[in-house]
This record gives sequence, C-alpha cells and structure tokens, in this order.
Amino acid sequence: KCRTGPLDIVFVIDSSRSVRPFEFETMRRFMIDIIGNLDVGPNATRVGVIQYSSQVQNIFSLKTFFTRAEMEKAINSIIPLAQGTMTGLAIQYVMNVAFTTQEGARPLHKKIPRIAIIVTDGRPQDRVTEVATHARNAGIEIYAVGIQRADMNSLRAMASPPLEEHVFLVESFELIQQFGKQFQDKLCGVDMCVEQEHGCQHSCVSTTGSFYCECNPGYRLNMDGKTCSPVDACADGRHGCQHQCLSARGSYSCHCRAGYRLNQDKRSCSMIDFCSFGNHSCQHECVSIPNGHYCRCRSGFVLQPDGRSCHATDLCNGVDHGCEFKCVSAGSSYRCVCPEGRRLQADGKTCSKCGAGHVDLVMVIDGSKSVRPQNFELVKQFVNRIVDLLEVSPHGTRVGLVQYSSRVRTEFPLNKYHSADEIKKAVMEVEYMEKGTMTGLALKHMVEHSFSELEGARPLSYNIPRIGLVFTDGRSQDDISEWARRAKESGITMFAVGVGKAVEEELRAIASEPVEQHFSYSADFTTMTHLVENFKLNVCPEEGKGVTEIRSPCECEALVQFQTNTVAILQSLTEKNILWDAWACWACSLAQMTARLEDLEKQIANKK
Repeated sequence: KCRTGPLDIVFVIDSSRSVRPFEFETMRRFMIDIIGNLDVGPNATRVGVIQYSSQVQNIFSLKTFFTRAEMEKAINSIIPLAQGTMTGLAIQYVMNVAFTTQEGARPLHKKIPRIAIIVTDGRPQDRVTEVATHARNAGIEIYAVGIQRADMNSLRAMASPPLEEHVFLVESFELIQQFGKQFQDKLCGVDMCVEQEHGCQHSCVSTTGSFYCECNPGYRLNMDGKTCSPVDACADGRHGCQHQCLSARGSYSCHCRAGYRLNQDKRSCSMIDFCSFGNHSCQHECVSIPNGHYCRCRSGFVLQPDGRSCHATDLCNGVDHGCEFKCVSAGSSYRCVCPEGRRLQADGKTCSKCGAGHVDLVMVIDGSKSVRPQNFELVKQFVNRIVDLLEVSPHGTRVGLVQYSSRVRTEFPLNKYHSADEIKKAVMEVEYMEKGTMTGLALKHMVEHSFSELEGARPLSYNIPRIGLVFTDGRSQDDISEWARRAKESGITMFAVGVGKAVEEELRAIASEPVEQHFSYSADFTTMTHLVENFKLNVCPEEGKGVTEIRSPCECEALVQFQTNTVAILQSLTEKNILWDAWACWACSLAQMTARLEDLEKQIANKK
C-alpha cells in the first residue's frame, strides 16, 4: 500500500456512448484496484469520483467516504451517461468544484498533492488545452490515461509535465488492469519520512518526493520547520469556554464569572438561579441575574413602583403611536399592524400595497451559448419588465442580477442601484457570456454571495422577503438539487422560469412550494411575455383584487349622502350662474328630500 503520506485524488471517468458496457466494467475495476492499494482515511488519502459525457456527474466527493468498502460500493453503482465527450467541461468541474475545500480538499498550505486521473477512450468534443492549463496552474497534477481510441495530442494537452510520467496510452480495455499495477508505482513513489533522516521533533508527514513536519496538539512548528514550541491553547479561540479560558502547557481549563457555575461539559456556564430560593415575592415572574434577581410582568402588564406587583395597561391609549391603521398593545410595548393585503413599511407605522413593499430580489439569468445573442436581448427585456413591476429604492425593493454559463458573474449586487431607471440601464449594458450551463454553480453563488449583507441584502431580522428568480433555457451540466434545497432552507423564495429546452424536473426542483405557483415555462423566447404577469400575480397575489361596496339607495345613510352631494352641486351651479329655473327645480327636490328625512327621524325616535 502507498505510505507516502496523504493525497487528494479525483478520478475523472469518460462514460460517453463510445464506451461499451463491458469496457466500462474494466474501468470500474481499474479504479477499485488502485483504491484498494491506497491508505485511505480523513487524515490519509482522500478519493473522489466523477463521470462525464455531455455533462458532469459527481459520484462522490473527497469528503463523502473514508473507507474502501464504501467507495467500492459507490463505484459499482455508477450508471454510465452514454452521451458525448465533453472532457474540457469535466476538467472545469474538477477545478471549480471537486478540489474545493467545501468538497473535502485539504487547504493548499497543507501541501497535500491534488491529483486528477482522467481516463478516456476518445477525442474531446470541446477545447481542453486552456482549461487544463488553468487547472495545472491551480496546483492540480493531471494524469491522462487514454484507452484504445484516445487521441494522443489531447492527452498531452491535458497532462502535467513531464509528459513521459503523466501520459499513458493503453491499447485495449483488457489491458487496463495490468496497467493499473504499473500506474500505482508512479502514483505512490517512496515514503520520504522512512527513506531519510527527517529531523522532525514530533511527527513527519510524507508527500510525493518530499516531507514536512507537524507538531502535537498544544504545540506550534518553529521557524526551522522541525522543532515545536508549546502554544497558548486559549489564544486560537477554539477552546469553547463560554466565559474564561486558563491556559496550561499544551492544554487549558474553563472557568466561570461570579454568579455562574461550570456545567458538566466543562466549557459552558449556567447562571445561579436565585429565584429558586423562594424569597423573591414577585407577583408574576422572577428573573435571575448574576448575584441577584428582578421581577417581570406577563405580556399586557407593567411593573409597579414596588418592583414586585403588576398592573394591566394599554400603551396604545397612552402614547402617540402614529400607527396608520391599528395599534396593538403587547405588554410594556406596542406594535402597528396593517389590514389584510397590505404590509407594514420600514418606518414600522405606515402600510403599503405589494407594489410598494420591500423585497430583496436577485435574478439569475442563463447566458449559455444555447441562448444565442438575439434571444439574450429578449431575456434582458424580460428582466426590465419585471423591474417595471417594482418600486425600487434603498428602503423599498432592491434588485441584483447574476449571469452564468460555465462560470458565474455578478452583474450588479443588491446595493448597487437605487432606482428602476438605473437598473434598467445597467441590464441593457450586460454582455452575453456564452459557453456552458452550470446552474448548480449559479445557485451556490446566489446563496453564498448574492444574498449576503455585504452585497446589500437586508438582515433576516428585518423580515424583508428574499426572492430568487432563476431563468434558464436548457438542462444544467452540474447538479442543482443540493443548492436549490439550501436556497429554500435559507429562507429564499425561489421562482424558476424556463424557456425552450428547459427541463421541467429541474425547474420544479428549483421552485419553492407550492411548486405550481413558483415555476413558469414558455416554448419560445418571443412568446414569454405572459411569464412576467405570472411572476406579478405570485409575488403580489393581492394585485388586481378589490371590493366594491354595494348599498341600498333607500338606506338612511345613503339618503344623507345624496343630500350632501346635492347641496354641493347646487352651490357649484350657483357660483357658475346656471339658470335660476334649474335652481328652482333642484331646490324643490331638496325640500322634498329634507321633509322625507325629517319624517324618517321621527319614525326612528318613536321606535326607540
């Protein structure tokens, strides 16, 4: 087995349609044989596997499994994709996703070798030279293994130097297992900690062709890279002590402040419950504080001057609350509420309809090559129609825009522009990206960056709705399920808009519940105007709704209103010198109406 120290290895397996089923089985065996001779574990060698054809599929990442049995089971469960041969796309995924610390790769300063083993049987259908160069510059060592029909020039363009040690061509699938034994010797090398005098005071970690020293917990490596010195175990902030940390040589202990006691976990502290002594005399509730206690009243009551008894109160009647619609008392405070269909504005007092409400909206648009330039202009018009629905301002609705293809680019964050005109102008200046369709990567970017407070999202405590709208025209080339789930779990309401060859299953996976209200589809870019209206109705369901009050003209209140309106009209006619005979007619009608009202008043008084 390899004993040269830890490695981070990712197998990149070609499962295009040219690889026949029995040939794919030999590739499984190749991976299992190599893994079987590695020292795998969280602190030893970590292994990940991806397969690719026209898209990339992650089988398991570097952080998923740490036993050979689990890895072998996952490899045996792979179902070949059987499509094209997008090797460049696979290398891009290896660089952008597979070798990130989020997926289990150790940080670069640890000097753990990052090794990608690409196994393919044909010529790539995309460009590999540029993306392979970027991957190598990022510290990834690439082995290119070609089988049978593989193109040697493509293998040499992908592999790390020296090429004679990183490029291999196997004549047939039947010989790949025999080749695996030779390849293992290239991969493993020798254990440098055993082969030479390392001089490490505590422990030696072997790497390919070298080694480095590590210190035991509680110690740090000195400048000579070999000896170790004790560290302040409290200084790194990882001690977990709630109150105070006292450092000892290579260790520490936790202590609590006065009025607290240390819990059984030896880290957290609990306040001494002075209320439990039974002598507080509080009418409602007793609250313990360090070295004492105080009395507190239940909601709707205020504490009296004696500090113990409570009295009911209604603050809405005793203060100038300024609520536009209604004030609701809540114990020692109050809050303003709005009628159904209206929401409270940022000042906490006035109400507004959905159009003037507060929303943090991030639109994520597909800029892949399948969209085409003329349709991308239609997409920008679509975005601006949505902006027209909103009242954009620093304290109202904020809008951000993200474009993605094989990579992700923030066109402008939520805090960039403060008016609809600024946003619409910026949208029309966005440049088309082209290339692939990494929708999962775009969702990840949206969750981790676009809705951060750094980029203008209001804090969650403000209860400002967060809305993500994803626009796509085709199948994603990476997995979307994880980051679609994370987006919704983080409180983002997700809308999915698909056009043309968009996949309904992916749109539904992105959309929030109820799904039918959060995803839309149009067969063609030129017929997607209705999608804007769908978005408007689902974001602002009260739009277009209203109540018309129908009253009987014979009701007393209706008659009084008619009288008031009539007098106003007569006065207006008089001021304009309208004919006096019109005045006489109206005056007659008014006299009759007044008499009828007096009669009604008498009838009401008699009934009382």
